[in-house]
Amino acid sequence: MDAILHGPLRKDLLVLDGLGVFLAVALILALRATLAPAAQARTRTPSLLLVLHLITFGLAQALPEGLAPSRLFAPLALLFLLGSLGRSAVVLGIDVFLGRRMGRPLPRIIRDILQGLVVVGIGLAVLNNAGVEPGSLLTTSALLTAVVGLSLQDTLGNVFAGLAIQIQQPFDVGDWIQYDGDPKNTGRVIEINWRATKVVTLDEVEIIVPNGSIAKAPIRNFTKPTTTSRRSVFFQAPHDAPPDEIHRAVLAVITGAPGVLAEPLPTILTNQFTDNGIEYWVRFYTDQFQRRDLVDGGVRDRIWHALRRLGVEMPFPQRNVHLHAVTDEREARAKEGQIAKRKRVLDGTEFFKILSVAERSQLAAATFSRRYAAGEVIMGQGDDSRELYVIERGEVVILLARPGDESAIAVARLGPGSLIGEMALVTGDKRQATVRAATACELVEVGPDAMHEALERSPDLAERLSAVLVERQATLDLHALEPLAPKEVEERKSEFLGKIKRLFSL
Repeated sequence: MDAILHGPLRKDLLVLDGLGVFLAVALILALRATLAPAAQARTRTPSLLLVLHLITFGLAQALPEGLAPSRLFAPLALLFLLGSLGRSAVVLGIDVFLGRRMGRPLPRIIRDILQGLVVVGIGLAVLNNAGVEPGSLLTTSALLTAVVGLSLQDTLGNVFAGLAIQIQQPFDVGDWIQYDGDPKNTGRVIEINWRATKVVTLDEVEIIVPNGSIAKAPIRNFTKPTTTSRRSVFFQAPHDAPPDEIHRAVLAVITGAPGVLAEPLPTILTNQFTDNGIEYWVRFYTDQFQRRDLVDGGVRDRIWHALRRLGVEMPFPQRNVHLHAVTDEREARAKEGQIAKRKRVLDGTEFFKILSVAERSQLAAATFSRRYAAGEVIMGQGDDSRELYVIERGEVVILLARPGDESAIAVARLGPGSLIGEMALVTGDKRQATVRAATACELVEVGPDAMHEALERSPDLAERLSAVLVERQATLDLHALEPLAPKEVEERKSEFLGKIKRLFSL
């Protein structure tokens, strides 16, 4: 080392040092010119190291030759110079070149690894310059390396897990994740470092999760592949509240709620039947996951108000014991209420208006109420059933499958007050078309026995019924290119009237 500091090599050392200082200054100036104002502080470390180099190099030159401090300051000067050059090069390469090329900052753990490799290279270069062979250090420290490796295996595991997370990128800084099965462990990622990942929950609590643990756990990322995520809200309604009414009322108020997206559309399902009531499952989408609790709460508020306006109270766990005597009078009142409801439906049907009030009451007493969900088949083409239905609420669609066709086509759509199934009832023929509920429907069912009594009481009903059958037959006859002539209409009416009288022995 003394030879480096005097003799002809001293001049060479000064020249090399001058070139090194010039290069260090040039890199620092390049950093100040390219870094954003907020990142100018990163030039402080290479500048400080350069100043320390100048001080130690000056002391090494000023002290008398052969003194121990002189031999110490020379390696220190080289260390500070290489440190300034390495730090400037890392910042310039990572923040300026790679950062701008990738469009986002390089992960911190990758930055630390690159910086560490530079530091190790500088240390080996300084040791080699001081006359120490780095290979000999590695050879003689094998036992120490094994001891350190065993004691730091958890730490090293976290480091390599952090590297795997950065390579695979299951999440990035700023993403909302859930890193185990507990919904409470959900938060926004704010940092991924060597040892752990920092997550901040909605409670503004910072959770530090070791990288080794998070690498083994299933991760739910709520902000990838898009920021849109689906939310679920469950509620209950009484057993006697029609599900279609609940669906319609709830969907009407959810759309447009704060934080709820119009696309994809919100949906609702009848989830299960419980002891307290029927449970419904509401699904909607939001792009404000950070406000998910507020969005969910707003949806629940709207559901409550919608049900209250509908006159439906949410059930709660309770058990009521009612003691009352079951009397014939009580059962009669309940039955009269149902009959009166069905009579109102018959009163509003043009077909049954030829009956007197008393006859409609008698017919209502022999009928039944039936409910069908949207999409259910009420009767199928070719069936042998013979019931007639009056639509009280909802709509149905008439489907006809012609010979040779693979699928049925819709030929009519009927609403409240309309009759369906009258042709099979009064003629005894098989069903000529399929009737499917287009919406949730409530129907009044008139069976053969009830119709037989009505026909016996009102002979004019058979005439009226035959005219309706001719109309319906014309609707179903898709092959008719021209309307029926008056004579043909009368012939068909006579044909249907004859079938009715024969079937019901009139």
